[in-house]
Amino acid sequence: MDMPYLREWLGRTETYHDEITRTPITALSATLDRDDAPPGKGEALPPLWHWLYFLPVHRQSELGPDGHAARGGFLPPVPLPRRMWAGGRLQFHHPLRLADAITRESRIVDVSYKEGRTGPLVFVLVRHEISNADGVALTEEHDIVYRDNPKPDDPAPKPIAARSDHDWMREIRPDDVLLFRYSALTFNGHRIHYDRRYVTEVEGYPGLVVHGPLIATLLMDLLRRNLPEAVVAQFSFRAIKPLFDTAPFFVCGKLDSDGKTVLLWAKDATGALTMDASATLVQVPN
Repeated sequence: MDMPYLREWLGRTETYHDEITRTPITALSATLDRDDAPPGKGEALPPLWHWLYFLPVHRQSELGPDGHAARGGFLPPVPLPRRMWAGGRLQFHHPLRLADAITRESRIVDVSYKEGRTGPLVFVLVRHEISNADGVALTEEHDIVYRDNPKPDDPAPKPIAARSDHDWMREIRPDDVLLFRYSALTFNGHRIHYDRRYVTEVEGYPGLVVHGPLIATLLMDLLRRNLPEAVVAQFSFRAIKPLFDTAPFFVCGKLDSDGKTVLLWAKDATGALTMDASATLVQVPN
C-alpha cells in the first residue's frame, strides 16, 4: 500500500452548489412511511435529510464495475475493492430550509492505514461544511473505510449484543423496494444495494446490503417520531455490522438520564448490535 502517495490527497477540496427542493423531501417521507404534509417554502429540513442533495452525478462511462465512480478524483485511489460508509459526526448550527440555495465545501482531512483482523484497512476522513444564506448550517465528518474482499477462511467477527433497555423500538423490513427507493433518492449506483446477483455472486454477501446512511436516517426518524418537538444539536453514528434484506431489523432508542442525550442503536433479528449512535438535543421537549 503506497500510503505516501495516497496521503497526497490530504487537503484536497471540492465545492458543490444545490437548492433544497420539495420533491426529494416528499419522496423520502413516503419511503420512511411517514404521513407528513407536503413541505412549505421556508420549512426546516429534518436532520440528515441533506443527504438528498449534492448527489454524485458521474457519467455512466465513469462508473466502475461495482457501480461506484472509478477510483481517483476527489477521493484517493485506494487499491482495495470494498468501500463502506463507516460512520460520521454532525453538528447542526441552524436549519436548512426548503428553497434555500446551499453550498457544500468538502476537504480530505486524513488518510490512514491500519492492519485489521482480516487484512489491510484504509480510512479516509472527509469534512463537509454546508452553508445557506445565513452561513454554515451544519458541519459533518464522514468516515470512509476501504478493505479487501473477505476470504472463505476468514474468521467471522464475534457479534456484540445490543442493549435491551430501549424506550422506543420500531421493526424495519428492508425489502428490495425500500433499498431501491433509497438508492434512487440518493443517486447511489453501488450495486450491493439493489443487484442481488452481483452482491451474492461477486461480493459474497448473503443478500442486499442496507445502506449505512439509511439506517442512520431511520434512527433519527425514530427520535423524531417519539420526540417531535426536539431540536438536535449533534449526531454521531458508527456502523458495527452490516444488515441485509434477508431478515427484519430493529431501530431502538431512549432518552438518557441527563434529559438531553438520546441513545440510539440498530440491531439485527438475532439481537446483535449493527449501528451505534447518539444525538444531543439543544431544545429538550417537555
